[in-house]
Amino acid sequence: TEQFVFCSVHWWHPSKLKEATVYWDAAQKSVVLREGVMETDGGAYGYFNDSLLLSGWSVLEIFAGHGRGPQDDVTTIFLAGYLEGFLTAEQMFSHYTNMYPQLIKDDIVLNSVKRFLNKQDLWAREQVKLRRNTDPLWQHMALILAQLDGLQSGAAQWAKSKQREPLSVFSVQLLNSVGDLLDLVPAFTPRSNSSSGPAAFRTTGMGHCTALIKVLPGFENLLVGHSSWYTYAATMRLYKHWDFKLSDPYCATGRMSFSSYPGFLTSLDDFYLLGSGLLMTQTSITVFNSSLFSSLSPHSLLAWHRVRLANSLARSGQQWARLFSKFNSGTYNSQYMVLDLSRITLRHSIRDGTLTVVEQIPGKVMHSDQTQALRRGYWPSYNIPFHAEIYNLSGFGVMWRRFGEDFSYDLSPRAKILRRDQGRVHNLESLKQLMRYNNYKRDPYTRGHPCKTICCRNDLRQRRPRPGGCYDTKVRNVIQLAMEAVNGPTTQGGLRPFSWQFFNSTAHHGLPHVYNFSFVTMKPSLSRP
Repeated sequence: TEQFVFCSVHWWHPSKLKEATVYWDAAQKSVVLREGVMETDGGAYGYFNDSLLLSGWSVLEIFAGHGRGPQDDVTTIFLAGYLEGFLTAEQMFSHYTNMYPQLIKDDIVLNSVKRFLNKQDLWAREQVKLRRNTDPLWQHMALILAQLDGLQSGAAQWAKSKQREPLSVFSVQLLNSVGDLLDLVPAFTPRSNSSSGPAAFRTTGMGHCTALIKVLPGFENLLVGHSSWYTYAATMRLYKHWDFKLSDPYCATGRMSFSSYPGFLTSLDDFYLLGSGLLMTQTSITVFNSSLFSSLSPHSLLAWHRVRLANSLARSGQQWARLFSKFNSGTYNSQYMVLDLSRITLRHSIRDGTLTVVEQIPGKVMHSDQTQALRRGYWPSYNIPFHAEIYNLSGFGVMWRRFGEDFSYDLSPRAKILRRDQGRVHNLESLKQLMRYNNYKRDPYTRGHPCKTICCRNDLRQRRPRPGGCYDTKVRNVIQLAMEAVNGPTTQGGLRPFSWQFFNSTAHHGLPHVYNFSFVTMKPSLSRP
């Protein structure tokens, strides 16, 4: 039995709340949708609270497989996807409208991406047919694909009811593959002759995210903070609580609570609390050595697939790492931090296996137990690989020699700031302060740059400002498992709130005009049947 308590939202707006239940009609082989009600005997039921403009976050909560009648796992998870697609379809349209121009710039890249995602999808479905009866990984991959199909079908049903053209299968694939496309798109973008060849290096880009895991001196508590970095067009934030009752004996949990976006069956910024007792977060790794991308193949599992598989099947950090390592696509290359809360006895011990650090680049996934770092006080993450082999293969060693300490694991600006300031973190409030920190005009380590700090503000650069940077923060402690989140660029230290007024040419359909939100608490509000 899962001894686990999730954490939820306290704000409601009746006109923004949508409830629904879906059933599977086996005779007609079709979905029966009942709007405006949550019936606990349904195949899946839940609500969507469209509170983005009120609080900075919308909330989705879905229960599936808890009804009275027998229901196989594929049906359960298809209905969960269908219900999510129907409830959040309008937001899916808006998020796709905002994200597409951020990712796809020309038809050559578009056609390459379409071919790759189509081939990958066909390969994965073929592997499911061949191997699901003998391999638990592919058995669960069948469920992920069923949920994806349900998501697309539910969104299409909503579009039909509104007499709108539905999102295409490719559109839903693109949404779920946003992280993978951060590597696929550059790999498919034609290069000039001067930048070609096996020794070619990619230009530097903005990192994606800052994370900190902090242990208090007497092991009184463990705190986790994460700040996402990307385009501000991606701020259609949606916090999700899933509770899926599955019969698969290999499945560690069907319960998860995580920060996400409309149309995503994963987190992307990766801030998960899992019913198995694992907590996972992540920051991305830029692969500068572009020769590594010559090995990209659609005969692999995308990062979002492997994160879902590991989250559902793993019961420990080591097992998470082994599952995630299989069929590496080499896309959305990142450092993952997996905390096993069962290994922590507060005020007493933090046992080996508490923190597993996993790093992926094309052709290689490495992991190690870094619990000893926690015992010393903290683990930082800031888009620079920790493992020496990953660091050098990805090209950071070359970049450090060419461009200096910005590419040093030990001496980059965020490494220095986190080392200096983590000692001041003793509760969630002080963790919030650090994860929103941006004192770029005065801090000697930032050298006057609004992105050489914990919470980047690219829109404040004097030359070529862009609407991108650190656009949210999530914090959690392991005593109450309390989760708090804020959406929007930091205003700490008197920085002006971000407004789309100065960046109207960037698609931002359905997003707040000005971001000046406060932290809100996340918990599921429905009782488990």
